[in-house]
Amino acid sequence: MRNRKPMDAAAATLSVIVPVYNESATILDVIEAVKAVPFRKEIIIVDDGSTDGTRDVLAGVADPSVRVQLHDRNRGKGAALRTGFGQATGDIVVVQDADLEYDPQDYGKLIRPIIEDKADVVYGSRFAGGEAHRILFFWHMVGNRLLTLLSNMLTNLNLTDMETGSKAFRRTVLDRLALEEDRFGFEPEFTAKIAKLRCRVYEVGVSYAGRSYAEGKKITWKDGVSAIRCIIKYNLFR
Repeated sequence: MRNRKPMDAAAATLSVIVPVYNESATILDVIEAVKAVPFRKEIIIVDDGSTDGTRDVLAGVADPSVRVQLHDRNRGKGAALRTGFGQATGDIVVVQDADLEYDPQDYGKLIRPIIEDKADVVYGSRFAGGEAHRILFFWHMVGNRLLTLLSNMLTNLNLTDMETGSKAFRRTVLDRLALEEDRFGFEPEFTAKIAKLRCRVYEVGVSYAGRSYAEGKKITWKDGVSAIRCIIKYNLFR
């Protein structure tokens, strides 16, 4: 996939997709942080059946650059992303988690390879580069690296962080993808499918302020098992 024409950074529009589930304490901070990034953008919030008052918070957001989509029940991150992707109109799609573990100030470096027509997809790695990282779970890191290794073996990519929640890609990539996974299986599914499309993939180091479970972290070991299933399914049987 080659566009053969660098984008004008000043003219390019970002579609920032924010899947949300029970993030009433952080969602307004996320919106303000994304709005502060100096790019033309639309912000698409997809509330995935929150029950903690997040919807009430979002109902009070009056900003034409922010669009809110509601799921009638909790369906999972992948389902929320598909809803957001279907609403995106920008040149570049950016995935932004609603907990501020990933900093919107990194968008500049994240989208630069796309702007310069070097990449179709860019991963923001927690394990590459010298950016600041909060130190938390050793076994999460081990699990992430093992999942990335297994994914790399089957995709023939050399990513350092396949499971990252920080990704940017040309919106036209979505035209060639049929995404299926409803939960956190989105990450290995997306990776397998862009590898099969032979998209040009870059990786840049991003900062990471991970949360503890007491602070609201949601991913569990069951999602790791599901990721293995998805890596095998989408690389070997599709």
